[in-house]
Amino acid sequence: MNTKLVLITGATSGIGEACARKFAQGGYRLILTGRNEQRLERLKALLEEDGAEVRLLKFDVRDRQAAKTAVESLDGDWKTVDVLINNAGLALGLTKEYEGDEDDWETMIDTNIKGLLTMTRLIVPGMVERNRGHVINIGSVAGDVAYAGGNVYCATKAAVKTLTDGLRVDLVDTCVRVTNIKPGLVETNFSVVRFHGNQQQAKHVYEGIHPLNGDDIADVAFYAASAPEHVQIAEVLVLATHQANGYTISRDVNREEHLS
Repeated sequence: MNTKLVLITGATSGIGEACARKFAQGGYRLILTGRNEQRLERLKALLEEDGAEVRLLKFDVRDRQAAKTAVESLDGDWKTVDVLINNAGLALGLTKEYEGDEDDWETMIDTNIKGLLTMTRLIVPGMVERNRGHVINIGSVAGDVAYAGGNVYCATKAAVKTLTDGLRVDLVDTCVRVTNIKPGLVETNFSVVRFHGNQQQAKHVYEGIHPLNGDDIADVAFYAASAPEHVQIAEVLVLATHQANGYTISRDVNREEHLS
């Protein structure tokens, strides 16, 4: 049984929840963070039914002091995080940059960039001290090239790529590994959040294509964490079969797989 410890931000849904299930199946102990205490408790109960050891930390990664207080509350060997999955992130809106909502901008920047930096600052020094560990950042194909309406969100994911690359450089003389996973279309609640709860608008995003799901990305994260210690999976771009990049997508509602 694997006794390693993984900390996953944004674990209450989507890719974060899928990573929690996957790493629990792999025998990891889990520290799960998120804003929704009810969802965290529900996930904890499900995972513990299957024998996983789980700790919960309820906070918003945008709140640096709350994150610091939560992490410092960990005791004993729950402080020795082996894998940090910086998953918490979101997109808001799909408007032209010059017509964008300033509050949406702040939320994306504070969550996708500053939240990732906060967690990196809190967890990675311990990894360096122990000379072992792995940081897995959930980036996006959107960080490679901007697409229409993506402006600020794309910029935040470009920042995730640059910050991941920079951290890898900073850790090159240690045994701490750094991975950037860049998903394409993943059908989670991502688009529901982007469109502020508009289910119908969110549904259109995935029409005519068989998108990825959270489990697909969790599989990649677990593979990266499970690679031999001398192997560093630096970056992985994961797309649906009929997606070429952030904006080139072949949609066909008649494809058989779309009916499955």
